Amino acid sequence: MARNHFSIWLKNARVGATMQSLMPAVVAVVMAIGGETFSWWLAVIAVVGVWCAHLACNLLDDYFDYKADMLKDRERVVRKGIKAYTAKYPYLTDGSATVGGLRKAIACFATVAVLCGAVVAAERGWSILLVAAAAGMLGFFYSAPPIKFCYWGMGEIVTGIIFGPLLMGGVYWAAAGAPSWQVMSISIPIGLLVVNILYTHSMIDLEGDAASDKLTLAGLLKNDGAKLTMSWLLNFVPYLCILLAVCLGWLHPAYLAVMLVLPRSVWLFWSLIQFCRKADFSHELEHPRWFLGNMGKDWEGVRKAGLDWFLIRWLTARNTVSAFCLIIIIVKIILLILK
Repeated sequence: MARNHFSIWLKNARVGATMQSLMPAVVAVVMAIGGETFSWWLAVIAVVGVWCAHLACNLLDDYFDYKADMLKDRERVVRKGIKAYTAKYPYLTDGSATVGGLRKAIACFATVAVLCGAVVAAERGWSILLVAAAAGMLGFFYSAPPIKFCYWGMGEIVTGIIFGPLLMGGVYWAAAGAPSWQVMSISIPIGLLVVNILYTHSMIDLEGDAASDKLTLAGLLKNDGAKLTMSWLLNFVPYLCILLAVCLGWLHPAYLAVMLVLPRSVWLFWSLIQFCRKADFSHELEHPRWFLGNMGKDWEGVRKAGLDWFLIRWLTARNTVSAFCLIIIIVKIILLILK
């Protein structure tokens, strides 16, 4: 990939969305600090590998969606007067990139990820590649035939497994030299919050996905009550997991500081109730509440584009993961200082 094209392909690969993999990876690294076999350079290589693998998977998803002509299906839904998210692979539809260029970009990012995995495996043992291989296979078949997890209602669950236990367990192993049950107890709630990002996306974009024959987890649930029950579980069980881990002595009580993020989850769940009721939500879209986190620099532009109804919920779900991870990182650093 030519150097002058690198930044373009980072944008095409939705580099901003990689926070949902980078934050869990950084949590795993910080949790590993202080161990006798901790290695900074292996930790950095593992994080770079995760980042490149996520970029490759984002582009792979675009590639297979393009092959399935998903955008055409979504535009047909919009013409019927139904809200649907249509910002799919714009770099292909506007002619700024070709499918051949997309394949090359996928190959480049995937190659870097594989090389990073090989370096880590050479130092930590080849058995760690089982974790990387599992994550890679699940990521590839997220939208690739013949499995296409995201077309069978399994895409969200698969993503949570990848970005939760597999990613965090693998990065911790690379950084510390061995797996950790403590990290696994943190990876489960983080994985659930990552699932919540995709689930929120699919719940409010159900018609667009259905038009593309894409069956999401929300699509599997046949009524609003079931959909909201799943949203409740994904929004609030992560906090209960941390509380349980503290009560069992797996985590220090200081990790209960993640409860500071709870208002975001409460707001998001409430907003989805309003969505199901088709209630007037315009007052929430004018000026997003401060505690929801960063909504980007050009919210007015988002509103003019007609994407505010979608992005305010999606960004809140994403910001919840970031804040949850950040608090765990801060708590761990404080505990290391006080140790």
